[in-house]
This record gives sequence, C-alpha cells and structure tokens, in this order.
Amino acid sequence: MTPGVDPVARFLRMVSGPEPELDRAACAIAVGMGREDRTARVTAALDDLADGVTGPESLLHRLFIDAGFVGNVTDRADPRNSFLPDVLERRTGIPITLAVVTIEVGRRAGVPLEGVGMPGHFLVRLPGTQRYLDVFDRGRRLDPAGCERLFRATTGAGPEVPFDSGMLPRVSTRQILARILDNLRVVHARSRDHAGLERVLRMRLGLRHRGPDLIRELGSVLAAQARWDEAARLLETWADGPGRGSRSGAETLDEVRTEARRHRAHLN
Repeated sequence: MTPGVDPVARFLRMVSGPEPELDRAACAIAVGMGREDRTARVTAALDDLADGVTGPESLLHRLFIDAGFVGNVTDRADPRNSFLPDVLERRTGIPITLAVVTIEVGRRAGVPLEGVGMPGHFLVRLPGTQRYLDVFDRGRRLDPAGCERLFRATTGAGPEVPFDSGMLPRVSTRQILARILDNLRVVHARSRDHAGLERVLRMRLGLRHRGPDLIRELGSVLAAQARWDEAARLLETWADGPGRGSRSGAETLDEVRTEARRHRAHLN
C-alpha cells in the first residue's frame, strides 16, 4: 500500500469504477480493516493452488483434499473468516470467503465459476448448469433440491416459504464484497467495536448503497465515539442530497434530520 494513503479510501477508489478484481478487492477489505497488506502473497498463493488444476473435479480435489480447506464451524464470528489472506493461511473460513478462494483459483485454472447469493448460505455454481457447490462443506455437490434443503436448514424456513430459482441468483463482484462487509458489520456490532464498525460501514457505503439504514448506523457509530458534529453533518448531508426527496419518503427524511439535531444537542 502506498504510504500515507487511507486504506478505506483506497478500497473506495477501487470499487468506484468498473467491476473490480475480486481477489484484490477482497484483500483491500482486510487492509481497510487495519490488517497488513498481503495482496502479493495472496496472489502467489492463489497461483500456486491453481497450478496443475485441469477441471472442476481437479479443482475441488486440490482445494478440499490436497490443501484441506474447511468451513470454520467452531467460530463463524471470528473476523479472520472474512479476510482473504487469513482464509488462505489458515485454510478455513465462511461460505463467502471460501467461495472467493474457489472462484479465484478456478479463474486462474480456466475453470469458470460464479457466486450464488442464496439467502442464509453462499454457494458456487458452474455457469449454465444446475450444479452447485457448498464450499463450506468441502465442495459438496448440490442439485436444486439439495440447495432447497440447505436453505431451509440454515434459515429455519418452513414449507410455507416458497423456494425457486430466484433464491439462487448469480451475484456480481460488488455484491460478493458487500456480503463480506455485511458479515464483518454483524461481527463488529456484536462486539461493540465502534472504530472497526465505522471502517466497515464506510466501505459498505461505497458499494452504491442509496438507502438511509447504513447512513443512520454510521451516524450512531460516530456519536458513540463522541463525534457528534461529524455524525450530524453526515446525516444532514445525506438528507439534503440531490434528489433525496424523490427517492426517500418525507417521514424518513424527517427522522434522519431529527437524529442529526439530537447529535448536535450534545454540542451545547
């Protein structure tokens, strides 16, 4: 990383243009969260894993038999599960980051794969097929019926909740990055790590988010650090932004402005 460059700003620049490179953007999340920049090591490790892979079965054997990647079933809340460099070094992670490893090794080996944002559990799919992989479970193969069973097991959804192909959407690189950040958001909110949550929210807001929820959460996080003026200005800027009234209801805008005034009251 270039000396003096804010790591969160670096991530925001990376995702502001065309679709970013998945491996480098995932590394930039880790750097944005205060981790050492290990992008070069990650690239080399992914290259090594791809060496000699000849197809989907060869890829699965390399990752889940030879390299021994597994889902972290004992501590899914460990933030290292969301950092690609740590996942590669520890050979364990959560579905979304193990999917990043699988997709990126496949890309290098000429094995195209796509991420599938099933609610409750991220999957990988061979494009143009109904062949799904649960990379959290050593690359277990799934058909659509197997995906439905996994969906109901992970979410607790009963038979009254319909399940169809719309539950298995292909996701973009930005959507993958957003899901990684959403996992980190939950982890840091639970631990009340305000500084860490602030970094997560700033990166998450850079992924073309328009609604008020994350802005309001960031305002609360700033206020929790006694940065009331900064929190108020953030909310006021959002509420008075161009065209905001046409995209958000008047009640929502009033609530955001009320929160801003409440933050400013601490300055009196």
